[in-house]
Amino acid sequence: MHTVKELLREKGSEVWTIAPKVTVYEALELMATKNIGALVVVERGDVVGIFTERDYARKVILKGRSSKTTTVSELMVTDVLYVSPDDTIENCMALMTEKRLRHLPVMHNGQLAGIVSIGDIVRVIISDREFTIRELEHYITGGHSSRA
Repeated sequence: MHTVKELLREKGSEVWTIAPKVTVYEALELMATKNIGALVVVERGDVVGIFTERDYARKVILKGRSSKTTTVSELMVTDVLYVSPDDTIENCMALMTEKRLRHLPVMHNGQLAGIVSIGDIVRVIISDREFTIRELEHYITGGHSSRA
């Protein structure tokens, strides 16, 4: 069973953050430059929210707001759900599915330690399944592959 710690070791623990008073436009520029779908909102070293592409689509575009005058703090989700490095990938998938989330910050001893996305989780699960299939095929064939 894989843990978040193992996932972060593979993908890296870099997290892009933004201040709450930055405009949504600036946040979107950063997200586009880094090719990411979410920014953790940090103020004085504390996680105060998360801002995602979904927040932009639903709270700016659909409500006729301007991304150049609206701040991240006006749109960010403040009730941030997070996981710890010791959480399992399966627990992350369950939480993301239940709460309909695409990104989970990783907190360790009160500090931001990384972020995992639904894409990260799906990649690990698929890789595990492929490994299991190969091992089962190897077991069934006795380690021999059939050749036609």
